[in-house]
This record gives sequence, C-alpha cells and structure tokens, in this order.
Amino acid sequence: MLHLTSHLKFTTQNLRFLSFGFLMALGSSFGQTYFIGVFGPEIREEFNLTQTSWSAIYMIGTLLSALMLPWTGQKIDRISLPRYTVFVVIALVGATTFMALVPSVMLLVVAVFLLRQTGQGLMSHTGSTAIARYFFKDRGKAIAVSSLGFAVGEATLPFLMVVTITVIGWRAAYGIAALTTLFIILPTSIWLLKGYRDRYDTQKAHLKNSSQSTDVTISWSRQEVLKDLRFYILLPAASAPSLIVTALFFHHLSLAELKGWDAMWFTGSYWVFALGSVIAMLAAGPLIDRHTAVRVLPTFLMPLAVALFIIWALDNAWWSWPYLFLVGVTTGFTHTGLTALWAEIYGTKHLGAIKSLYMSISVFASALGPLAMGVLMDQGISIETTCAIFAAYCVAVSSLLVIALRKYMFEAS
Repeated sequence: MLHLTSHLKFTTQNLRFLSFGFLMALGSSFGQTYFIGVFGPEIREEFNLTQTSWSAIYMIGTLLSALMLPWTGQKIDRISLPRYTVFVVIALVGATTFMALVPSVMLLVVAVFLLRQTGQGLMSHTGSTAIARYFFKDRGKAIAVSSLGFAVGEATLPFLMVVTITVIGWRAAYGIAALTTLFIILPTSIWLLKGYRDRYDTQKAHLKNSSQSTDVTISWSRQEVLKDLRFYILLPAASAPSLIVTALFFHHLSLAELKGWDAMWFTGSYWVFALGSVIAMLAAGPLIDRHTAVRVLPTFLMPLAVALFIIWALDNAWWSWPYLFLVGVTTGFTHTGLTALWAEIYGTKHLGAIKSLYMSISVFASALGPLAMGVLMDQGISIETTCAIFAAYCVAVSSLLVIALRKYMFEAS
C-alpha cells in the first residue's frame, strides 16, 4: 500500500511528462509483435505464405530495422525532444498507412521494416530514453509508471484487433491505427511536451552543478561501451525477452491452435499478461530506486522460464493464465529494469546512443525468434519441445547475467 501511495503521489507531481512516456509506450504497440502477430493468419492467407515464409519476411524487415536503429536512435541525443518526437510519430503514421495498403509480398518486407523501425523501435526508444534521462532520483519509479503504456497496449489491443479484423478486415484495421496515430497520438504528444524546456534546463543545471551525481562521474560513450567485455556478457540475458517473448506472441494463435485453445478466448486473456507486467513494473520501480537495477535484475528471467515449462508440461486451457502472467512479470521487469540498468552503469549523457545500440541487438534477437519457432513448427517439432529449449536458455544466460552484474556491484561497493 505504501508503494502504491508513493507511486500515486509521484505520478501526480510529474503527470504531464510521465503521460508523454506512457503515450509513447502505448503508441509503439502498432509496431510490436503482440500487435502484428494477430494479423498473421490473414496476411499468410492473402499472400499465400507458410509459417516459415511469413516468419522470414518478418525477420528480414526486423533485421533491417535493427541495422538502422543505432543511427536513428542516437539522433535523440542531438535533436530536441519535441522535434524528434514529431518526426517519429509522423513516420509511424506513414508506416501504418503503408501496411494498410501493401500490395505485394516484396513490399510486405518494407511494411514490416517501417512498422518495426518506427513503432517497436523509435516510439518506445523515445519515451523510455526521455524518462530515463530527465529523472535521476526516482528513475525507477518514473520508468515503471510510464512503461504502463506497454501493459495497456498488451492487455487491450490484441483482442480489439482480433474483433476488428473479423468485422472489417486486416487492412482497414491498420488504417484505423494510422488515423489514431495522426489525429490522437501526434497532437497529444506535442501538447504533453509543453514546458519541456524547463525540465531540460533544470536537468542540465543539475548535471553541471551536482558533484554527487552518478551521471556526472559516469559518462560512457557508445564506442567505450563496445570495448567493454561486460556489455557482451550482459547481452544474452538482456536480449532473451526479445528473442523468446517475440517468438511466442508472433505464433500465439498457432500455439493456441496446437494446444486446442480458443483463439478469441486466448487473446481475450492477454489482460492476465498485462496484469503480471503491471505488478512487476510497479514493484520494480521502488526496488530499483532503493537497491539499484544492478541488484534487482539478476533473476528477472526466472518467471519466463517457469512459464515456458508450463507450456511444455500442461495442456489445459486454464494453464494459459499463469503462463501469461509469468511472461508478463518478466516483461515488466524488462521494461523497467533494463532502461534503468544502462543509465546506472553507463550514465545518461550518451544514453540515446547506448540504448539504441542495445535496442538494435534486441531487435535483431526479436527477428530470429519468430523465424526459429516457425521453422521448428514447419519441421514438425512440437511447441512443447521448443518451449523447453527456450526455458533452458533462460536458465543458462541468467548465470552470465549474475556474473556480469556482480562485477558492477563490486565496483560500486
């Protein structure tokens, strides 16, 4: 109860800027896998694609996005936040419009690239980087509150899109996404950033004058991060949610079919996933502010591992709820913890460049996951066996995470 009261007070005091982060997280949904995944069956049917070919198209578009993110993402360090935001949101309008009109398989690759670059990549990058940069004392809390936008999208949009696609078709559904971005997200984001300059000036003065600020003493460049061996030890665990959760959500309707679960009921249960994510985010924020992300994160993949073992061992449809809840817990800690982690260990001066580097690698991992699962399914490998492999991977890379973060804790002590 104390944590909830603290969250409410903090949110009220910083409502406008936190709402901006929330809106960016929510708007990123149009390029996220959990959103695009529900369009999969209709897209495969219209373009006569197999699981493997649709997964390959998704992978190519996502990889192209990963290659671009280090360049487009670092621009947030050089361009004012309002201008950068307008560019990103207008680009998302173009991406959703293109997806609604895409005429061929070849251009479907371009459509996926645009959606992944603008939605999953730059919209989420804009919100989380801004929040991490302009909050220092309560960074964990700020990231947790703004990241609730991801949970709201995850809880509501897949089911709404399944219903919308059934009624008006998948192209019209993406047309609605384009109109929503243009007429709601764009003007609202501009309005929410009014007064941003005061926050920018305050933070700039804080970084200049505070001799006790961690951000002053820690200021890694992206080139320095690339030479840090510990960064590479962190990556397998840090990118595991992108690899595994993306694969699961991309193929969720196929998973439901193979398990004998009703697709409408399963997507309608995504609120359980969002509930787990919200609880994890709200719990992680104060924990990170009190103990640091370095100390909070080492076990963040364990709920995902347990969720995967549930799919491996159990078939009853009601087990989908604890499965979704546990996947949500890991996702919530990922949204809150990893953004705070990069700021803690590398500073905020070049956070846009560093975070875009990680996001590029994360997006690359998210491209491999759906293809790997699609190939395995087309080859007759059971979904249960695939999930068991993923669970073992979570356990293995968690040991690397512990090793890397223990080194940082020793340095900090």
